[in-house]
Amino acid sequence: MILLKLKLNFKNHLLTLIVFIGFFVYAQNPSRIYKGFKQMNQQIEINTNEGNYFIKPYNENIFETSFIPNGEVYNATSHAVSFVSEQINVSVDDFSSHLLFSSKGLSVKIEKSPFKIIYYYKGKELISEKLGYQSSLKSFSIDFNLTDDEVLYGGGARVLGMNRRGNKLQLYNRAHYGYETKSELMNYTMPLMLSSKIYAIHFDNAPIGYLDLDSQKNNTLAYESISGRKTYQVIAADNWYDLMNQYTNLTGKQPMLPRWALGNFSSRFGYHSQKEVSETVQKFRNDKIPLDAVIVDIYWFGKDIQGHMGNFEFLKDSFPNPEKMMSDFKKIGVKTILVTEPFILTTSKKWEEADKNGYLGKTKTGASYRYDFYFGNTGLVDIYNPKAKKWFWNIYKDLTKSGVSGWWGDLGEPEVHPSDLLHATGTADEVHNIYGHDWAKLIYEGYQNDFSAERPFILMRAGYSGSQKYGMIPWSGDVSRSWGGLQPQTEIALQMGMQGLAYMHSDLGGFAGGELFDAALYTRWLQYGVFQPIYRPHAQEHIAPEPVFHDAKTKALAKKSIELRYQLLPYNYTLMFENNQFGKPLMRPLFFEDQHNHELLEKSDIYLWGDSFLIAPITQSRIEEKEVYFPKNNNWFDFYTDQKYKAGTTQKVEVKEEYIPTFVRGGSFIPMIKTIQNTEDYTLNQFDLHFYYDELTKVSSGQLYNDDGNTVNAFEKGQFELFNFQSTLDDKKLTLLISNTSGLDDNTTSKSITVKIHSLKKKPKRVFIDHKKVSYEWNEQTKGLQLKVLVSNNQSKNIYINLNN
Repeated sequence: MILLKLKLNFKNHLLTLIVFIGFFVYAQNPSRIYKGFKQMNQQIEINTNEGNYFIKPYNENIFETSFIPNGEVYNATSHAVSFVSEQINVSVDDFSSHLLFSSKGLSVKIEKSPFKIIYYYKGKELISEKLGYQSSLKSFSIDFNLTDDEVLYGGGARVLGMNRRGNKLQLYNRAHYGYETKSELMNYTMPLMLSSKIYAIHFDNAPIGYLDLDSQKNNTLAYESISGRKTYQVIAADNWYDLMNQYTNLTGKQPMLPRWALGNFSSRFGYHSQKEVSETVQKFRNDKIPLDAVIVDIYWFGKDIQGHMGNFEFLKDSFPNPEKMMSDFKKIGVKTILVTEPFILTTSKKWEEADKNGYLGKTKTGASYRYDFYFGNTGLVDIYNPKAKKWFWNIYKDLTKSGVSGWWGDLGEPEVHPSDLLHATGTADEVHNIYGHDWAKLIYEGYQNDFSAERPFILMRAGYSGSQKYGMIPWSGDVSRSWGGLQPQTEIALQMGMQGLAYMHSDLGGFAGGELFDAALYTRWLQYGVFQPIYRPHAQEHIAPEPVFHDAKTKALAKKSIELRYQLLPYNYTLMFENNQFGKPLMRPLFFEDQHNHELLEKSDIYLWGDSFLIAPITQSRIEEKEVYFPKNNNWFDFYTDQKYKAGTTQKVEVKEEYIPTFVRGGSFIPMIKTIQNTEDYTLNQFDLHFYYDELTKVSSGQLYNDDGNTVNAFEKGQFELFNFQSTLDDKKLTLLISNTSGLDDNTTSKSITVKIHSLKKKPKRVFIDHKKVSYEWNEQTKGLQLKVLVSNNQSKNIYINLNN
């Protein structure tokens, strides 16, 4: 054997890790001796000389393995998992050489000598423990064998390229101010790896550590941590969409956001007064630019950036009547969001109360832990102290009652978190990576208890595996206001969507720096924003992030993008529903479309927006054309011109100033509405349904989901309507089926749908609705057909188009 001593630096800890490297690289630690097993209902216990393994299935796609070293007690607390195990059929077969624990999906093989654990999915080997669990005085690790052809994703938000193999990822949430095209460590890390072989491993442990994705190039995956659970889940599926569904079954589905969350936000760092906020909102109204929310940053509680954090009350000099301001905004459909932080400065109005009552993190002597950071001398709210948690929520509760509609939790990594600070449940390093997660949980559960009829809006910079179940909306931090800052945003959003956080988005226009205004950069970023989950321009105030403060041309281009965002609300709200029900990301990598095309596995500059849109953002200045790959199986159509692009081809497309290259899949149904000024005016009493005729697509389907936009669990309560669309095509006829299922309590007898069919070859001979011949409009130049269809609640209509082929 070779004995190798590695020194690892976990933040302020110098750790020594003993690693045994065997000549048989696929054998696990040879000192681990199999001693027997016990079956307990659906789980098994494997006994070894060094401790016990507990392996249990959650379902046929998810198995969990925990190792309990001798002398330790099993810790059942998971901060990520919310799934209750299903009753499935499992078998245990005890052979002389190995033990096999099997379901119809995942199976685990335990080789007895030398001891080794191997995972299979439907008979195909996925991954195996290498040396498995190892420990030193101050840390432990678990490692696995990889195959040399795997592309690896995960580890949270980073800028490293889509394939993160070859990197050792620190698991310590930390802001990276002004990042551009590379960032090894950012605000949101996760102990999660996903493989191009369509499986994932989630290390279910909160304390800080590392996730090593084969940095030594010896086909090894390793997880390292300072303490905690030796538990991981293996998740496997047949395709990427099912893998997303299974992972979010395990860690929780994202609740439906309020519909207004898909609208346009007015935001900056920051508005200094009630007068400034009101005048800005009025500018949007004067320019007829849609607006749904305004975000009031740090100056709502203090005149200056420094010295006031922790006041948690409006500064009356600057905001003399905030309740009236918020009430007036609500009357015109504009919601108010406040930015808060978990730091209580010693100079703030809440310091004495928080210090006296023990609401802050502590020193080892039990005093409030005080330290300096950019905003002043501070303490940190100990949200793990039940009394502090209640106190903190009551602040949110009172402000919500006064008219606040949503919350932005800033600096929640926490931004500065000394290792020797003590929380009620552990050290800073033990809870650091779950602090933002549990902060979001505090607000989410507060709403459940005190505002149970409202969907919360919770914007956070940092979190953990499964934060989506608390309604968290993460953003990509203080990105540079530059082309370099724009370029990695698709990578970050796609990666986080694969890891359950489907609403990851960027400060549109960029946040940090940028001393001179770059109109082209601003325009391209806002055009990309139409097809990212949250539409929120935000930046340091020396260059206005709001379009209303820019020149006429820039404003007009921004207005056009924002109007398109609102026109697509029916489609986008349906994407929200798909994410809520099935864990599907809103932004999807191209390899979700073709998982066997290895050329797509590392591609992030072009992506799918839902199932129907192919988006190619422009992330460099003065670009005249862009190379676009058009996925196979369907032809694609330019959203703006209807030009057809052949399935499975790569083509150079011309770039226009007015929009970014946007394409629609052949056979798609795209529901759209006319521009509205905010989501209070949203209705589906009349809407357009675009269908993209494609001779390659013989059968297709689509959906349109609707509810009142605010009722919690509206779908589960039956308070929704759902349109299903289907198309079938043969040589002589195109048939479209529109059906409606409604549980909404409304007085509308029918929906007026304008069906717009794109790119037919010729004018049809005849068109029928339910066998009744109807008139229609025909555009010879575009080859487009348009007709009206009335669909009552819980009714279906068939449209038959006789083709002239």
